[in-house]
Amino acid sequence: MSRTSDILFTATAPAIWGSTYIVTTELLPSGYPLTVAMLRALPAGLILLALVRQLPKGIWWPRTFLLGALNFSFFWAMLFVSAYRLPGGVAATVGAIQPLIVLGLSRALMGTTVRPLAVVAGLAGIGGVALLVLTPAAKLDPIGIAAGLAGAVSMAFGTVLSRHWQPPVPPLTFTAWQLTAGGLLLVPVALTFEPALPVPSVQNLLGFVYLGGIGAALTYIVWFRGLSRLDPATVSPLGFLSPLVAVMLGWALLAQDLSPFQITGMVVVLASVWLSQWAQSAPAAKTVSPSGAPSAARLSAL
Repeated sequence: MSRTSDILFTATAPAIWGSTYIVTTELLPSGYPLTVAMLRALPAGLILLALVRQLPKGIWWPRTFLLGALNFSFFWAMLFVSAYRLPGGVAATVGAIQPLIVLGLSRALMGTTVRPLAVVAGLAGIGGVALLVLTPAAKLDPIGIAAGLAGAVSMAFGTVLSRHWQPPVPPLTFTAWQLTAGGLLLVPVALTFEPALPVPSVQNLLGFVYLGGIGAALTYIVWFRGLSRLDPATVSPLGFLSPLVAVMLGWALLAQDLSPFQITGMVVVLASVWLSQWAQSAPAAKTVSPSGAPSAARLSAL
């Protein structure tokens, strides 16, 4: 695939994640965030693990559990705490800082050049998400904001390290390892802090199957495949598509109104995603040595 095809294919993952909110609220029992997160990760991970029939070896055991915690266990736990303590718009806006954190971590851990235009695109994306989902009645809760920031940092570390630590296995296997590890880590947490889940209805089961099969297994295979081919600073801004799709699904399926501010937010989000991709793909300028021949040193073009 070309770079553009890889970006478009990877973008389908956060676009599908945008359906998580409507599936959770319409199909799943309320009040069981940790149990839902565990049931979203563990069954999908075990099914994939049975398909690939390959376990981590050596250093990949601790790395897999660390990545499983960063990308799933801790991230999803903080995401739900933030969602329960903050209005959805505030939670989404706090989480939208993740691409900027990824830029900093990519620079610190991988030596990736931070391009100013990519920072501008990240800030624009946060503004677009704010226009898209914030309401005048939104209230700020310190614990909810702290949880949202912690979740963004966790996913940012997971995104960068998933690229920095590339195991000699296909994305399918890498996804199976992380989902299983993340689900296992959530089991004692869910059992400790939440009551037993009631007998699920057919509607509940459909929701669990969708979130686990499509919203976790399939999309994370696509996500980790993208990270194996593209740098984190390119992949992370695609996450802005999640709140955009969530708002569009609310409008299309729940008859929610779209205000002019939200429509403006959609345009800004799409523009920020395009700008971030353009910033990362633009070639860096070459310096010229004193003799007039191009040197190996390169300067950031953006």
